Amino acid sequence: MEMENLASIAGLIGEPARIKMLWALMDGKAYTATELSIVAGVSPQSASMHLGKMVLADLLKVSNQGRHRYFSYARAEVAYAIEALSNLAPHQKKIIVPVTKAVPFEYCRTCYDHIAGRAGVLINERLIAMEYLAAHGKGYDMTNKGESFFKEFGIDTTGLLKQKRPFARPCLDWSERRPHLAGSLAKSILNKMIAEDWMRKIKDSRTLLITSKGQSNLYDLLGVKI
Repeated sequence: MEMENLASIAGLIGEPARIKMLWALMDGKAYTATELSIVAGVSPQSASMHLGKMVLADLLKVSNQGRHRYFSYARAEVAYAIEALSNLAPHQKKIIVPVTKAVPFEYCRTCYDHIAGRAGVLINERLIAMEYLAAHGKGYDMTNKGESFFKEFGIDTTGLLKQKRPFARPCLDWSERRPHLAGSLAKSILNKMIAEDWMRKIKDSRTLLITSKGQSNLYDLLGVKI
């Protein structure tokens, strides 16, 4: 029965129009059926049919606001699955170029609601190297040292640990092929960095701009050189 369910979900996600819609939702925003139909290159009627199937499968949820209906991921695990699937796609050999102030998409971006790209991977690796997080099973545990660090950083980890969502876990980054940090802690870190103007979201893009303030503070805080 489990294999049948897996095959059903794989077939549902694998349809070209649906995977385009799911990939568009990786920016963490909610979109209307019309907007997603444009992304997928299908008619609004066809998009509604695809979206209805994904809602029934608990991949997406729909929220009503006035006359509009907005679609978004039903749960964070859907984003993790789409990011993981992208790692199976063949990638062209990378050409190493110096990083400029115009931070490229693959260098720093959002993966649903957390930091991805090279910057996200480096932050994750430093949190582990500095023993703020420790690998445990399929996720990460916060150490006593980490509890003090995040408290000083202004993140209420006590509240995060009470959530049903995983606290901290690795999410394999499709461009770096190494894990960045996901989970409720990762979401809080991104929100904090945006609130403190360490990072800025670029309109209509998943790319994150790292400010000069962010570059300086990330180096002082974690030894991350960006």
